Amino acid sequence: MRHATGSTLARIDRLLAAIRREQRVKERRAGIFYVKGQAFLHFHDDPAGIFADLKRDGNWVRFAVNTKTEQEHLLQSVAKVLTESQ
Repeated sequence: MRHATGSTLARIDRLLAAIRREQRVKERRAGIFYVKGQAFLHFHDDPAGIFADLKRDGNWVRFAVNTKTEQEHLLQSVAKVLTESQ
């Protein structure tokens, strides 16, 4: 599974825009986000669709982000992880 390409990221632009609004998250490269200098969130292309890997409790957790419902679930998880890490 490879990191998402620009054309893949364009398909989830609204999701990325919502993540970019979060002040604690820094996007170092397109679709690759860090918190406090540590890798936090990135996206992958896969034959099954688009997936996000979110670091939670020191482990990467994979989320499908192909539907609006899946994207909302990721955003809720991002918010939860950020709240817990304060």
